[in-house]
Amino acid sequence: MTGPAVTRVLVADDQTVVREGIVMLLGLLPGIEVVGAAADGEEAVALVARHRPDVVLMDLRMPRCDGVEATRRIRAGYPGTEVVVLTTYADDESLFPALRAGARGYLTKDAGGEEIARAIADVRSGAAGLSPQVQLRLLERLSGEAAAGTAGTAGTAGTAGVAGAAGPVPSGEPAAGPVAVPPDGLTAREAEVLGLIAEGLSNTEIARRLYVSPATVKTHINNLFAKTGVRDRAQAVAYAFRHGITGSPQ
Repeated sequence: MTGPAVTRVLVADDQTVVREGIVMLLGLLPGIEVVGAAADGEEAVALVARHRPDVVLMDLRMPRCDGVEATRRIRAGYPGTEVVVLTTYADDESLFPALRAGARGYLTKDAGGEEIARAIADVRSGAAGLSPQVQLRLLERLSGEAAAGTAGTAGTAGTAGVAGAAGPVPSGEPAAGPVAVPPDGLTAREAEVLGLIAEGLSNTEIARRLYVSPATVKTHINNLFAKTGVRDRAQAVAYAFRHGITGSPQ
């Protein structure tokens, strides 16, 4: 009989005491196996090539190769490995480059063992592993950008122009949150699924919320990824916040 699945984790942090502390903490968590520890981004990429872990806990500011570049290289070369950033910094200059590089999770180093374990489990299931304060900062930043963009284009494009760019909303499907006409040709159902991704729901949870099969949810996700040009769920969260897309009411 097959036992419970074990998540193989690699730790990357240039501070020895921090790195060893994280390794020790992870060793106490059930269902997690630490397969390596790197002192910089260059070593992290090399160890990912050797061990093919499920998840990398990645510091950002490291010598030789920083966490953003290491994340970019890992996601490009080893797409089966997810990256959760674990850093001291939660400023925009750290957060957004890491997400653009392909990180699916972002935590600060005041996170406890339970929060780290949850983020690891979330990214393994395809959800975004973002701490609540990071989600709030992401929402504030992208909402501000969306508002600025709307103000800049007010009066230059009418309703017909918006509808023509996004395409019609198919009949029989519910509208997603406050967005009357979803962008980039998304159907209302695809926008609804996108909003639920932004809420941090897994495919199974979305299927349960919408009373459809997980296979149907996966089809919607593949379609909306192709239409919006996002590569992963972290980028999908950013896209949803930027366009004011929210999920369906519970």
